[in-house]
Amino acid sequence: MGSGCLKVTKYFLFLFNLLFLILGAVILGFGIWILADKTSFIAVLQMSSPSLKTGAYILIGVGALTMLMGFLGCLGAVNEIRCLLGLYFTCLMIILITQVAAGLVIYFQKEMLKEELSHIVKNLIETYNPLNEDERNLQDAWDYVQIQITCCGWTGAKDWEDNKIIINQSMTQYPCSCSNRSEDLEEGRGFCRLDDPVNGTSTSNDWPVHGQGCMDGVEQWLKDNLGVILGVCTGVAVIELLGMILSISLCKNIHSEDYTKVPKS
Repeated sequence: MGSGCLKVTKYFLFLFNLLFLILGAVILGFGIWILADKTSFIAVLQMSSPSLKTGAYILIGVGALTMLMGFLGCLGAVNEIRCLLGLYFTCLMIILITQVAAGLVIYFQKEMLKEELSHIVKNLIETYNPLNEDERNLQDAWDYVQIQITCCGWTGAKDWEDNKIIINQSMTQYPCSCSNRSEDLEEGRGFCRLDDPVNGTSTSNDWPVHGQGCMDGVEQWLKDNLGVILGVCTGVAVIELLGMILSISLCKNIHSEDYTKVPKS
């Protein structure tokens, strides 16, 4: 390969590694956001499931590693250092294999993950108490989810019939964050009182709340954004494959160029 093609390959690889630096920063930021976020559905999972917290630390590690790889790739490409390019290729291959394996695990374990999530949320609903300051962040996060997705409970409003406070109030109270009335949403958290309970008691069917469960809302959100999620994953995989091709190509061509520079006897 001529020196012109070698330069083109080198600069393309340099640009790809700049993308990797940016990608690593995004992954690192996402992992930190999961740990720091206290006002969304992520907070519910993070505070209830140790596995998500572990996943956040993994994301931070992967982000930092990706940024380091981007730096090594840029350095190896600009200075034509074969050992760095070889290390870069090997790391990319390991990461790509790991991503594919993780995707397969998530796909085949999705029912188990769904059951675990259902257990977490239903336990939160049963023990929900606006006076409990120890669980304030977790409860506020769940209220935020119900308001944003316009849903109630995990499978429906009936889930809230298992809440201890609502049971003690003969079902005459309901979660304000579930309400379809704007005046209740101004409160945003805790319980609101039913105006005219029949015989001093009621059921979830009498509450002015959204009929859709949050499970359906989350699944619908995933379906609506599936194209974006798949697009991002495919884009990352394509960038990784191109980076592998360019790095191994540049590595071989540097070797060839070194031989052409050897003076003939």
